[in-house]
Amino acid sequence: MGQGLWRLPPRQQQQLQEEIADQLTEKGGRKRDEGGDEGNSQRRAPQQCYGPDIYHLMKTCRGGKDPHRFIDLEMLPPELGITILSYLNATDLCLASCVWQDLGNDEYLWQGLCKSTWGHCSIYNKRLPADFSYRRLYLQLDEGSLTFNANPQEGIGYFMSKGILVDHPTELAKFIFYTRRLHWKMLRIYLDERRDVLDELVTLHNFTNQFLPNALRDFFRHIHAPEERGEYLETLITKFSHRFCTCNPGLVRDLGLSPDAVYVLCYSLILLSIDLTSPHVKNKMSKREFIRNTRRAAHNVSDDFVGHLYDNIYLIGHVAA
Repeated sequence: MGQGLWRLPPRQQQQLQEEIADQLTEKGGRKRDEGGDEGNSQRRAPQQCYGPDIYHLMKTCRGGKDPHRFIDLEMLPPELGITILSYLNATDLCLASCVWQDLGNDEYLWQGLCKSTWGHCSIYNKRLPADFSYRRLYLQLDEGSLTFNANPQEGIGYFMSKGILVDHPTELAKFIFYTRRLHWKMLRIYLDERRDVLDELVTLHNFTNQFLPNALRDFFRHIHAPEERGEYLETLITKFSHRFCTCNPGLVRDLGLSPDAVYVLCYSLILLSIDLTSPHVKNKMSKREFIRNTRRAAHNVSDDFVGHLYDNIYLIGHVAA
């Protein structure tokens, strides 16, 4: 940041300089009273301060009768006060706005909270009206997320009624992909009903140069796997297999993989994850057994590659945890 960030009006600069000079003079007087020979030392005049730095500025703001009191942000440059408040969450920022109304209600702060929590919304790309408020938008996004976690269809309907989202699969998929406030169980119900949104959501993943188990973990981190095997799990693995091959054409060519082979490997990884992590399985599958069983279903895959898959699950853990 440049020096212009700490520049103050001339009158306030003069006032701060006088306060700093008084504090330095008082400290010098106390030191001369405590030390005998030091009392004869010549009194130094305080140096002229051209644009006080932030250390002296905050030191002066803490001065007075109670040196441990909280800094009044209104005495700081506006840019610094906004930077301090940018570390607060929405609840603390609302409380701060009760004390510092101008700073706490700053649109820049609420815009940052909206976009850091809900990374993509259709309204971000629209031309906003003059009376638009990001603080009001944050409250609407929070209300819509809570509604979605109770009823997915009503939650999406609420977002559309407020003009936050557009009813298009790509827009809905981006909203889900860049949002972490939606409950995974309700999200699974919604994606099971809206397969067009699921298709767009899969295409947002980039598995380039990722090892297969790690890519599968990343996939299930955004789209949670169902608790039981069924048609929805098969659909997820099928879409993942095609996307993984699309992102890694070189790997597919070198290892002789295909979407069907990746599909088989994904099921093998899920079964191996359950076998190695479940406390109910006493006799764990060995590496040799895993290679033998996998090669029966995927003939073109090398033993070394399958062995590396086993090592990844053994060392890192479940692919869908």
